[in-house]
Amino acid sequence: MKKKAITALYTAVILASMTALSGCAPAEPQSGSDAARETAEASKATEAGETTEAKDTATSEPEDVTVILDYVANTNHTGMYVALDQGYYEEAGLNVNIIEPTEGATATLIAVGKGDFGISYQEDVTVALTSADPLPVKAIAAIIQHNTSGFAAYADKAISSPKDFEGKTYAGWGGPGEEAVLNAVMTQAGADFSSLNMVISDGSGFEALKNTVDLMWFYEAWDNVKCKLNDFPITYMQLRDLDERLDYYTPVIIANDNTLSQRPEMVKKFLSATAKGYEYAIEHPAESASILQKFAPDYSLEMLTMSQEYLAEKYMEDADRWGEMKDQVWDNYTDFMVEYGVIDKAIPANQCYTNEFLPE
Repeated sequence: MKKKAITALYTAVILASMTALSGCAPAEPQSGSDAARETAEASKATEAGETTEAKDTATSEPEDVTVILDYVANTNHTGMYVALDQGYYEEAGLNVNIIEPTEGATATLIAVGKGDFGISYQEDVTVALTSADPLPVKAIAAIIQHNTSGFAAYADKAISSPKDFEGKTYAGWGGPGEEAVLNAVMTQAGADFSSLNMVISDGSGFEALKNTVDLMWFYEAWDNVKCKLNDFPITYMQLRDLDERLDYYTPVIIANDNTLSQRPEMVKKFLSATAKGYEYAIEHPAESASILQKFAPDYSLEMLTMSQEYLAEKYMEDADRWGEMKDQVWDNYTDFMVEYGVIDKAIPANQCYTNEFLPE
């Protein structure tokens, strides 16, 4: 579910190198035995130097990196926890600390240097970059290739399309694009958006759909799984089916512009290890769910496994590699945000994201 989050990642690797010393040639010619002996000694010295260098590299202190999540640990984040648990970050020379949110929007926290990497959303990044005081952030990887969210209603209420939203109560979180999305899908369905009552969710969860409110914004891999496990019947309307422009990237990994320009190798190492984590989660969803539960013990293994099995097919859906993003997706949603007044002006996709740090 979309929430605020904090994450901080800081990385670097110190490498030691040996300096080779060369002497002057002797004034007198060497005998065969002397030359052989000196060759052997030189070989041993070289081997000793290589051994020392390897040992120095192996014992280099990993640099600390903090990642700011967007919410509590969940299956959107599994690949990072797998990379942590399986030692992929350690192998890359990184000491990664993944933290849950405390206060403040993740994009803002990353912009002011509270973390090296953060989990955010295409919507939030676009708003941050087009604000009166733009934030120095950029998306560097898409965690999921397609928007896996939509509107949910209690099945018995006979709400099956945005046309049925008229006169109903929607409980949300007050995000910048939330009202625009509801306005768009209702208007396109010929419904009167002004008749919708919008309130901030009290956090009571899916059960509120039965008696308190009529509509909520659900995430398939999390909220829908909860409903299924609790035999709570819902009618679900996927956003990307309502308007193709709503098939945007959510969530994404972001970084500060300074981090990208000053520590490019660290960023590449982080994303390479993270990609390995998500690739593992794709191939081993059950095992990955067990790994995640170590970091999210409040959730049942059954729920995490069901969620993980669903997302295993979504992390790289229609993509050649994990994390890859496309201009068309960014431009489509940017145009939507301009049309419905979420932002005042369009911004080129290449100012919002980059694929350059992803592993080949």
